[in-house]
Amino acid sequence: MAALVGGGLGAFALTPAGAGAAAPVTTSVATAVVTKAAAASCATGKYQKQVEGYLKKLGGYGTLTVDGKQSAADCAAIVKFQKRFGIQPAKGLAGPTTYDVAKRLASTKTSACKAKKKGITFCVDLKNQTTYVMKNGKVHVKPTITRTGMKGYRTPAGTFKINKRTKKEWSDPYEVWLPYWQRFIGGRGFHQTTTYIHDMWRGSHGCVNLLPQDAKKYWSLGKIGSTVKVYGRRPGT
Repeated sequence: MAALVGGGLGAFALTPAGAGAAAPVTTSVATAVVTKAAAASCATGKYQKQVEGYLKKLGGYGTLTVDGKQSAADCAAIVKFQKRFGIQPAKGLAGPTTYDVAKRLASTKTSACKAKKKGITFCVDLKNQTTYVMKNGKVHVKPTITRTGMKGYRTPAGTFKINKRTKKEWSDPYEVWLPYWQRFIGGRGFHQTTTYIHDMWRGSHGCVNLLPQDAKKYWSLGKIGSTVKVYGRRPGT
């Protein structure tokens, strides 16, 4: 029986003594070895099937099979999703945080923002704790996660305009820097989160917290006078 030596697609087969030169392993065999090893390293989470379904609905994370069974392809898709939304650890386990984030994103209806037909509209869905950008009435930046005001500091619903922008704003009350600051009402605005965004119990003091890459993207699109539409209500506030 030939034995496999080496790893990945570079593996080759040793032939029995006297059988002649070594024969290369076919790509399909080598790939099967890699796939099996990858699948073995990924645990199946409590919310495996639900997460598979939500990620398939969202699209863009790879090929998933909605069967509740972890595979190498499923794991890769979940890891990609976790890295995109800053979920730690990003190891492919479909746990409660991954489930919650996927569900919120899949539940967001962009038409609910009622964005204006011309120009940029920043939309904030308080109920699902998501945010996205519309341009000329169409989705320009897909929904991403946010964290808005906690109980006692509720982020108000309504239509507003960005009225101040600074790449790094200092918050006097809370003594913390607010990167990519875009204020739209009172002391509330968009900014990069300074803590782990998935600690939802923290909430904000009324601001719309964003992941670093989203804060930068919003900054690149915003300007003084840009429209911000905040709708719904955060549960528990």
